[in-house]
Amino acid sequence: MRVVLVGFGGIGIQDHQTDMYLPAFAKHPAFTLVGVADAGGTEKAAKTAGEHGLRHFTSLQEAFDATDVVCVAAPIDVRGTVVADAVRAGKHVLADKPLAATLAEAREIERLAADNDVVVVPAHHIRLGGALRSTRAAVRAGKVGLPWNVQADFLVAGGDPSPIGELANLALYPVDAVCSILGLDVTRVWATGGDTLVTLMLDHPNGVTSTVVCGRTATVHGIAPAGLATHRYRISGSHGVLTVDATRPALRVRTGGTQATAWTGSGTVDALLGVLAAGIRTGRPEIGVADAVRVHRIIEAARRSIDTGAPVDVEGDS
Repeated sequence: MRVVLVGFGGIGIQDHQTDMYLPAFAKHPAFTLVGVADAGGTEKAAKTAGEHGLRHFTSLQEAFDATDVVCVAAPIDVRGTVVADAVRAGKHVLADKPLAATLAEAREIERLAADNDVVVVPAHHIRLGGALRSTRAAVRAGKVGLPWNVQADFLVAGGDPSPIGELANLALYPVDAVCSILGLDVTRVWATGGDTLVTLMLDHPNGVTSTVVCGRTATVHGIAPAGLATHRYRISGSHGVLTVDATRPALRVRTGGTQATAWTGSGTVDALLGVLAAGIRTGRPEIGVADAVRVHRIIEAARRSIDTGAPVDVEGDS
């Protein structure tokens, strides 16, 4: 399947297209990179095209006409529009997270994807890590009995703070992971915190609850900037408790002046491309636009809760 990369921006200084998606697509056997295009005025496409021997498309319509799959990592203020335009053109989409700037945009993309019979996969790739896949399987198999509570911690050390806050930037990942583990939506949110650190207390159906602590800390010795300092889950059920360190399996690499973590297998972005390829074949991706809409509803409710200081019911899909 032919792939065009559209957009080289994100939130703040992010460029996930260059750092994550381009190298993953370049090595995946199901996909062939054919070109790049700018979106949002970042002007990085021409440079990328020259460095990687790809075609530089100067218009999005020209790019859409030349491909089967569009990978969108445009700046957040135009991302939803670019994804929607690609879907209207009948193209499958891999979209950086969050899928769009607003819930209304995400819902419109969901409607368009259904109308045009295309697959839209948002980059909720953290849930695809080996530890979290095993956790989901164990909980769904009843290894802890009936789950009643999940505690999740997702802390990034150092790096550049998100200009729109870490609730919008980072909290998506653990919230999505918790919903995936439980197989449950969220009905109510009580949230507190600021731009860099937030705590979300979530109510799920059937009396199940969860608590998510998420944000960005100061630099931590031995962890690369923007590296995961803590990523763990504690699932309590009627017949036991499961504790998970989602940074594993991995190994620690130490040199004379640096220390880093290296995964022992393929990364979660590689797994995300596998989800995309399988979803295009079957029409039923493991991670789809409905997941992006669900998390967006929860994050928007959390934002309202922080603003009001009170619990907020999560807006339904109707």
